[in-house]
Amino acid sequence: MSQRKINWGILSTANIGTEKVIPAIQSSPSSHVLAIASRSIGRARQVAQSLGIPKAYGSYEELLQDPDIDVIYNPLPNNLHVELTIAAAKAGKHVLCEKPVALNAAEAEKLRECPEGCVVSEGFMVRYHPQWLRARDLVRSGELGEVRAVQAAFSYFNSNPSDIRNRMENGGGAIMDIGCYPVVAGRFFFDAEPQRLVSLIDRDVEFATDRQTSVIADFGGGRQLSFVVSTQLVPYQTLNLFGTKGRAEMAIPFNAPQGQATALIVDGGESLDSSLARREIIAACDQYAEQAEAIAQAVLNKRPLPYGIDDAIKSMRVLDAIFESERMGGWVDI
Repeated sequence: MSQRKINWGILSTANIGTEKVIPAIQSSPSSHVLAIASRSIGRARQVAQSLGIPKAYGSYEELLQDPDIDVIYNPLPNNLHVELTIAAAKAGKHVLCEKPVALNAAEAEKLRECPEGCVVSEGFMVRYHPQWLRARDLVRSGELGEVRAVQAAFSYFNSNPSDIRNRMENGGGAIMDIGCYPVVAGRFFFDAEPQRLVSLIDRDVEFATDRQTSVIADFGGGRQLSFVVSTQLVPYQTLNLFGTKGRAEMAIPFNAPQGQATALIVDGGESLDSSLARREIIAACDQYAEQAEAIAQAVLNKRPLPYGIDDAIKSMRVLDAIFESERMGGWVDI
């Protein structure tokens, strides 16, 4: 007997969907990509044909009315996330929405309008990667001692004025695009919410977006998250967990290569250059596929995911506080 699958509908032909997420969903054992929509029917048909998707629609509304669709993947621009996610949920669909789920926490609160029993999850695929899960196991096991510091850096260089990530009106900038990942990392590994934070932001004179942002967040009990993110620095990313007995460092923590093995360095401090550290190889994995399978299982088994609307709102509150700190010029409570 064949395994039961859920049918996915894709809102838009955005690159992240066509290049990464759709192929990953198609590799999920419990998923089938049934339809894709674009505001251009020609573009929708072109992508559908190239990716082997049976149906193509020339409007988002048509896709939402398809009775055969179980789950919607929403990779639209940030300013359209809440509107289309609510519309999909009210049409009886579950939703995986790309991050960040909204432009601010107040907008994210509107997601509570989604019908009860509807799975709505923000697309932080990193939380499903075995590398992150193994690192959290190390934290919980006590091998690192008391973990008191999470440090991260995430950067790339993009000065293209037509790129949506450089448009304020669409929710562009470093914090909204990539700063949300270190925020999730702090919440994930401390298993807590930050109490206050302070930020330092440098804005692009042309785009007005934050092109470089540094943040220190206080999680209480001596626990600190610190990170720098930038849309105009050399491409790089790192994530370190520092404990009283050891540290764990993840190789390529945020954009782990799809379908490839990754590494986790576990360092007990035996040598300052980490030459005596243990290197754990994490088996080949596609974190987007893991995410899709988790969503599918939540739908099939009718049980909520640990990362729903409440979790998404909590993340947005932290992002709001980062910009509030910029306005206030100091520490702000969350």
